[in-house]
Amino acid sequence: MEFELSTEDRMAIDSLRRHVEAEVLPKIRPVWDKAFPPELAHELMAGLVDYGIGAGWLPEADGGLGLSYLTSGLLYGELARLAPDVAGLAYVSEGASMKLSRHGTPEQKARYLPGMSEGRVIGCGAVTEPGAGSNVRQLRTRAVRDGTGWRLSGEKTFISNATVFDIATVLARTGEKEFTIFILDRAEHRFETREIAKLGLNGWSFGSISFDDLGIDDAFRLGDPGDGLREALSGFERARAWVAVIASGIARAALDDAVGYSVERDQFGVPIASHQLVQGILADMACETEAAMLLTLKALASLDRGGRADLPTSMAKIYASEAAVRVASKAIQVHGACGVTREFPVERHLRNARMLTIPDGTTQINQLIVGRELTGIAAFLGASRPAAPTRTAAE
Repeated sequence: MEFELSTEDRMAIDSLRRHVEAEVLPKIRPVWDKAFPPELAHELMAGLVDYGIGAGWLPEADGGLGLSYLTSGLLYGELARLAPDVAGLAYVSEGASMKLSRHGTPEQKARYLPGMSEGRVIGCGAVTEPGAGSNVRQLRTRAVRDGTGWRLSGEKTFISNATVFDIATVLARTGEKEFTIFILDRAEHRFETREIAKLGLNGWSFGSISFDDLGIDDAFRLGDPGDGLREALSGFERARAWVAVIASGIARAALDDAVGYSVERDQFGVPIASHQLVQGILADMACETEAAMLLTLKALASLDRGGRADLPTSMAKIYASEAAVRVASKAIQVHGACGVTREFPVERHLRNARMLTIPDGTTQINQLIVGRELTGIAAFLGASRPAAPTRTAAE
């Protein structure tokens, strides 16, 4: 195992940081308490693709950079430290592009991937529904055959990029136990989207998508009928790792702000950093941040190896998201009364971090996944008999 960044990775991270500080932060600071408007979202994406954000996962043959998940995670981690809302916008879009890359027809790829690789086309994935939550098999959105096409009806909720996407990959039931993915194109199809106000990460669009008896041509079906559930579950592994990436970035930001404030803030004639209790808080924050980062890097490396990665990605998602909440809360404590005001960034770090314990499987759902991987026994989904263990925590 190597824990030092390569020269190439360090240069890429430094270039990205300079771009974000010069071109991204000035544009989002005035509006980051509300969802980025579509025009700004597209401007941000178009400016980031050259730095490995938004199309880094795509193979070079599809117009991307062909980055490993590990290298991409290092870049996204730096972006999340500075602008987690933008990191969320980009990784969700990138996930949609990967579905097209893996399962799209030549015609679908030619239509959408050039725009996605250039940041002109924003994607999203629409799985979650009201009342379904983590049980994907309870989805009620249906697509019914209608001659050579389909009629699509349903509602998706808590969808990232809901009000800014150009295309969405929508999971729908096409049979009693059959699920299929369809491409929803804002330029082609009639549907409604609505932004949902939330606690944190407010620049990152989050809302609902609804469609009623929407006619959709078979050319917009992504992959074979019945293959949608497998692809959706596979996408959750990657999403959990990226939630951990963003959470780790937020923790790093909170730690940096707490350290900086403790050195600058004088009390009783000395910096508060000289007080033993403050140093103890900072030490705990640093340990949790580092542990979250290491678990996240392990999850990314597991994705790069291929095969199932439920255990490392769920472990990273659990620990990093919960650790980010604890670290941000301690950053507020270090700041004292200043920490609970909006004149300092740490209260925003806490709100942003708290958001990440919920999506792509709550902490508790991911605990059940870890438990299943460790024991071979599923504690949910109505499993009637144990399954064979897949791997151990040490593997």
